[in-house]
Amino acid sequence: MKDMIIDRESSERTVLVALVTPQQTPSQVEEYLDELEFLAHTAGAVTEKRFVQKLPCADSRTYVGKGKLEEIRAYVEANDIGMAIFDDDLSSKQVANIERELKIKILDRTSLILDIFARRAQTANAKTQVELAQYQYLLPRLTRLWTHLERQRGGIGMRGPGETQIETDRRIILDKIAHLKAELRDIDKQKAVQRKNRGKLTRVALVGYTNVGKSTLMNLLSKSDVFAENKLFATLDTTVRKIVIDNLPMLLTDTVGFIRKLPTHLVESFKSTLDEIREADLLVHVVDISHPGFEQQIEVVNRTLAEVCDGADKPMIMVFNKIDAFSYTPKDADDLTPRTRENIPLEELEQSWMSRLGDDAVFISAKKGINIDKLKERIYEKAKEIHIRRFPYNDFLFDRYDDLQEQL
Repeated sequence: MKDMIIDRESSERTVLVALVTPQQTPSQVEEYLDELEFLAHTAGAVTEKRFVQKLPCADSRTYVGKGKLEEIRAYVEANDIGMAIFDDDLSSKQVANIERELKIKILDRTSLILDIFARRAQTANAKTQVELAQYQYLLPRLTRLWTHLERQRGGIGMRGPGETQIETDRRIILDKIAHLKAELRDIDKQKAVQRKNRGKLTRVALVGYTNVGKSTLMNLLSKSDVFAENKLFATLDTTVRKIVIDNLPMLLTDTVGFIRKLPTHLVESFKSTLDEIREADLLVHVVDISHPGFEQQIEVVNRTLAEVCDGADKPMIMVFNKIDAFSYTPKDADDLTPRTRENIPLEELEQSWMSRLGDDAVFISAKKGINIDKLKERIYEKAKEIHIRRFPYNDFLFDRYDDLQEQL
């Protein structure tokens, strides 16, 4: 992965495991594994090897086939690997069987994301949201915690206490989930009051895939110091700043990034964060155009926004960020294979489907400050339209201000 600096001495050593199914191509699986490796790096692990198997569907017992699992075990034992991370969610049965075979720590994609969320959460709101997501993830996997009772399965009276303990734990977790949901409802009420107290200022929300540069852009537009880092989920807490572009004040919100295969209960846990998107007047969709799969990332974000905003059609500006990091490889003249995204220059991409967006597509580099004035101008025009619809009597003031600007 580009720009990935790894301390191999202090990092946990891991292997990644994924399947190629009829629903996805080998190249897509490699892209998913690139992202999984970045997630592992964000959590503090170093990836030593990837294992990929082609199957019609995941094995219900061990996710991969018996032969592939033996291959993974041989590599793990020979190279002192302490963890295996699987690109899909695993059932409690699968985790127990794989752990029994490999004798190392087993994580799936969701548990890895939850670990990152737990590390990143700073405020009470984010910590409560993460804790709720963790309990919701744990609940259907409780039986895995009691596999040690399998040794006593034949003993008289031993099966009952095991089941009783599981039921007790299930009730405890359900009570904890109910308590955390109640806490989040109170937080939602407080957030709703805060949003109400902000008055009728135009609300602009930065949305996009994780690690596309939203926080860097937030710092640039608001002259603030929001935490930004080249790691996934650097921002979990929603940050709201008041900014003024020309004569127009507005509220700018930085939100948590989206990602592929994000489980529903994680989205539900971050409801109060996503409320900022629901109540926004204008969405600024930030895209990392230097990423080879940026179009798939756009689809993921659009699908999530359709769920979050209940299909509401909000005005949107597409901001293609990181043009300074964009690169392509021209095809050789004798290469007759179809071109891929990696073979297309930025100028040609701008003339593709993006050209149909007109002024609602802006190409920038937040890191280098390229085309930021053009982006501000577009945000101002959109926000001005929203403001005038909300306060029609201000139309004259805007015209007068524009006339003065032209005279100056």
